[in-house]
Amino acid sequence: MTSTDDALLGSVRSPADLRRMPVGQLPALATEIRDFLVDKVSKTGGHLGPNLGVVELTIALHRVFDSPEDRILFDTGHQAYVHKILTGRQEGFDLLRQRGGLSGYPDRAESEHDTIENSHASTALSYADGLAKAYALKGERRHVVAVVGDGALTGGMCWEALNNIAASDRPLVIVVNDNGRSYSPTIGGLASHLASLRLSPGYEKVLDLVKESLGRTPLVGAPLYEVLHAVKKGLKDAVAPQAMFEDLGLKYVGPVDGHDFVALESALAKAKRFGGPVIVHALTQKGRGYGPAETDEVDCLHQSAQFDPETGKPLAAPGRSWTAPFVEELVAVAGERPDIVGVTAAMAGPTGIEKMRAVYPERVFDVGIAEQHAVTSAAGLALGGLHPVVAVYSTFLNRAFDQVLLDVALHGQAVTFVLHRSGITGPDGPSHYGIYDMSILGVVPGLRLAAPRDETTVREEFREAVGVSDGPSVVRLPTGSLPADLPAVERLGEGIGAVDVLRRDGSADVLLVAVGSFAHLGMEIADRVAGQGYGVTVVDPRWVRPVSDRLVELAAGHRLVVTLEDGVRAGSVGSALDQALSDAEVHVPLRDLAVPVGFHPHGTRGEILSDLGLTAQDVARQVTEWVAGADADHTAPGSLPADQLRRPAR
Repeated sequence: MTSTDDALLGSVRSPADLRRMPVGQLPALATEIRDFLVDKVSKTGGHLGPNLGVVELTIALHRVFDSPEDRILFDTGHQAYVHKILTGRQEGFDLLRQRGGLSGYPDRAESEHDTIENSHASTALSYADGLAKAYALKGERRHVVAVVGDGALTGGMCWEALNNIAASDRPLVIVVNDNGRSYSPTIGGLASHLASLRLSPGYEKVLDLVKESLGRTPLVGAPLYEVLHAVKKGLKDAVAPQAMFEDLGLKYVGPVDGHDFVALESALAKAKRFGGPVIVHALTQKGRGYGPAETDEVDCLHQSAQFDPETGKPLAAPGRSWTAPFVEELVAVAGERPDIVGVTAAMAGPTGIEKMRAVYPERVFDVGIAEQHAVTSAAGLALGGLHPVVAVYSTFLNRAFDQVLLDVALHGQAVTFVLHRSGITGPDGPSHYGIYDMSILGVVPGLRLAAPRDETTVREEFREAVGVSDGPSVVRLPTGSLPADLPAVERLGEGIGAVDVLRRDGSADVLLVAVGSFAHLGMEIADRVAGQGYGVTVVDPRWVRPVSDRLVELAAGHRLVVTLEDGVRAGSVGSALDQALSDAEVHVPLRDLAVPVGFHPHGTRGEILSDLGLTAQDVARQVTEWVAGADADHTAPGSLPADQLRRPAR
């Protein structure tokens, strides 16, 4: 593309510059922005498709509204790259999602134009409702704009917020960015309704579509259709869906071509002048303007690693992922057991559930971006005699903790949760780190939680999980490529209570409990500590909740226990083991090494773990110092000085 030093894009350093630009130059600016996005994201990786689709929409927003005086909120935030470009952050894209560079989501520390760090879906309308209320109470005449993807509208929080927004007269503009997709094509009744609007059919055709859709809804469908047909309020013309929005009390503008500057600015200006809550429905094309994204049937290059900008193909073939053996085992188990069903929340591709749907389409349910509903619906499936496998990202299950606790566990329902991208995941930043699952889920009565260390244990522990019949089971899978298999030298016990011993030296100085993907790190640490003359036993607990009796027995025979995990330290596996040792009156000191509580910045996984001191060199040095300190104090086996019992907070 042309250098930003002498191109239109180079002249836009703030939204004010954009507002001074003649309308006739905007199409050329949009082309430059798309070229810029492809060039930069091809080098760093990131969310390409969603941002290619919102170029004209974001330009129009910044021409009609005065950010940051007017607040523009993005839901979800991965569609905010163009917003960053237009608010003075072009240079930061050379390090997008890298240490010291721009976040892949809005970031309040980066710019006054970023209001919320919104990387989980369906929250912006609630933020916007609160902001509008605050400005009204303070007497400030400021507009609030929430840009909401049609996928986000499948989340229940959006509708809770709409219910409140519609009851007010405060100025709030809701822009529905409707591209028909979230990661994959948007799922659900709302998606079908918006799809019918995209077609802009004639009046009678709309009636037929609504009648057909509502006719499939038991009890309420037919009566509701008759009301609509009689009143004709919701279908008074071809494109105004009052049945969905105006009956709530929300004014509606659209559908608007989301790539037509004149239409967009006109619609947004009307919404701004109205002075109350307004829906602007913009139709956009995900991946627009870049051939490889437009023709990508899976997700329009929604999120990509580094790629060749000419072809859109990845520069390097990805390694075998932790998801791969889970998917293979899921399909195999589904073939053996007709009660196995799959559930996901708009993540069928990334979580592997799509592979099961290809073989057993009637036994897979994608509920849209609605994790709470996914979990309770899974509880219903279990109540009905099936065994659901719910596959979601670890960070997204945080939103459904209440449902896991009270809708699944309280009812003793056998639901298996497979948590992808667990632990420190890197470039997507703190909102996407799967570091909370072991702590949060540790308080759920009857829940079993497994942390596989390699491909063999993924398969084995998943099969054990779906064998649980009296409560929830969880299998957590890290991000990245699978390591080489790490065979156990000994297995103590059987089934879920079994513990794998990976290394056992002659003397029992240190028991190193390495959780999940940290097993390989534990072995490297053991080599370093053993090199200092101390005996190390390395154990993989396999199932970390509940704490195995075998693990407690092992701990009793060592001078020091060190736990190593990629979850948050508060409520950690180490804490649970410490409590189990106390309950068993085993007085062996324990040091727990985990992720400190905090919102850790984005970077590579290796960079972050290094910052946290969770490397072989750092941990080995600490362990050696602890044991050496005990020797210097002539401490008897099975004890250490009181001031060494806990690792100080970092």
